[in-house]
Amino acid sequence: MKRRATEPDDKHLAIATLTLALSRLRSAPEVQAFLSDLCTPAELEAMADRWKVVPLLLEGVPYREIHDQTQVSVTTIGRVARTLDSGAGGYAAALRRQRRQPRQKITSSH
Repeated sequence: MKRRATEPDDKHLAIATLTLALSRLRSAPEVQAFLSDLCTPAELEAMADRWKVVPLLLEGVPYREIHDQTQVSVTTIGRVARTLDSGAGGYAAALRRQRRQPRQKITSSH
């Protein structure tokens, strides 16, 4: 990702504004449309790959087995594992919420 010389407060404000926009979306299709507009296909794929390995890591599945099941690189799996251990708690919070909600049919926008 390109780095720009910005003030730290500007960066935090931009992230806060983006976070607020996401929090105001009311459904999975709205979030999907927003992310499709906001991100490149490669960015979306990278985020989806990270999310795909979270439950497997929490189940204790070994990295190599996760790679074999998902084709996500071992490096990415390691990064997600480190974030689960020392990140902000977002993965765990989202997974808890997802598990409490009734299953929704997941469709592709393509």
